[in-house]
Amino acid sequence: MPAILTIRDLRKTYAGGFEALKGVSLEIERGEILALLGPNGAGKTTLISTVCGITTATSGHVTVDGHDIVTDFRAARALIGLVPQEVALEPFEKVRNTVRFSRGLFGKPRDDARVEEVLRRLSLWDKRDAQIKELSGGMKRRVMIAKAMVHEPRILFLDEPTAGVDVELRKDMWEIVAEMKAAGVTIILTTHYIEEAEAIADRVGVIDRGELLLVEEKDTLMKRMGRKQLIVELTAPIEAIPEALARHRLTLAPDGRHLVYTYDTHAERTGITALMNDVAAAGLVLCDVQTRQSSLEEIFVDLVGRKAS
Repeated sequence: MPAILTIRDLRKTYAGGFEALKGVSLEIERGEILALLGPNGAGKTTLISTVCGITTATSGHVTVDGHDIVTDFRAARALIGLVPQEVALEPFEKVRNTVRFSRGLFGKPRDDARVEEVLRRLSLWDKRDAQIKELSGGMKRRVMIAKAMVHEPRILFLDEPTAGVDVELRKDMWEIVAEMKAAGVTIILTTHYIEEAEAIADRVGVIDRGELLLVEEKDTLMKRMGRKQLIVELTAPIEAIPEALARHRLTLAPDGRHLVYTYDTHAERTGITALMNDVAAAGLVLCDVQTRQSSLEEIFVDLVGRKAS
């Protein structure tokens, strides 16, 4: 099945010479959730704005379900829903009217049943006759999603959708995204919250300084690049790592009771057996042993750090 969104060598250079996008190429499959990670100024919003027709590319090509975003703009844009970073809503308008109006902008006929369906899915039906100014920040975010969904797009862009909301609401938003995926919507999510990508994404893309560093299955990425740590808890604290353990390059925790050993799970030998033998030979008594997988955040920081150097 062909990709629903295809980006080929997309470049954006502003008048002053700043390159916001440097030859980005990407294919996004139908029904997947792609999390696009990157620091401020990395090019995430520029990429989304270009695909959505808000910004004009300097060069390159983008097709949405086979429709070119330049030569077949209307057909391409009708397939896209966009939830921007900034909440931009008419404060004195009612929720239901705000969402209904967005559907009309795409030339769709009035469909009160569709409006109700979207509002119910986003837990907004009870607020349908409330003015926007009466809503909390989290509810306003939901209205933004409703506006983006009401014309039945096949691709939904969420640009920092949970920025500034509390943890509970963020998890609610994750559930909403999962429901939209189950309904067949393809979702591209930009976020600063690494745990967001880790929780809901199928694939992860890392962008920095206008370049797409990688796009990979989340689980594969963590398996390929993640490191594991063996944490050895001692029955009694020590002041320093014994000389006999120096070859293992251990780290001693500030409490003096935990030795941390980092290893590669894909190496021919992890060195754990030798470490355990040497710990016993050094006269140290174990209380507990546990392992810890490196997080997506650590992998992301490592990737961007390598690019910077």
